Amino acid sequence: MTDLKLIALDDEDLQVISAHVQDAVVRVGDMGYARGDRRFAVLMNRFDWESDKPRAKGLRKRAALHFDSVQAVRSAGFDTNAHDGVLELLAVTFEPTDGPAGIVELSFAGGASVRLSVECLEARLADLGAAWAAKQKPQHALD
Repeated sequence: MTDLKLIALDDEDLQVISAHVQDAVVRVGDMGYARGDRRFAVLMNRFDWESDKPRAKGLRKRAALHFDSVQAVRSAGFDTNAHDGVLELLAVTFEPTDGPAGIVELSFAGGASVRLSVECLEARLADLGAAWAAKQKPQHALD
């Protein structure tokens, strides 16, 4: 198994990252905004959808996702002070506003979200270590 390392500089790139982090489990305390560095980072346990060694319940990997050129962060639908709270990441999207600037939205199950105002889209996703057996494979309702 190889570790995943991806960069997103446009919406199409971000869609690829979003697919890889779908169903990631995130502790509220593992998200943060470094205002001085203008960086927002998320540590997560992502489900390894691309694994070449399928197992009944699949694999999870520790991964980091960060965004640069972040001007502001807003959250909704969860308590940012509940550091041990757990969220399930559903998607990461980008909506341009003015030129290369726009809004990155991290959408979580139950309607929670984090919205990042960015000067331009610059995201990086990297796996941080070994994989382990998932407790269960994420299930999605069919449309």
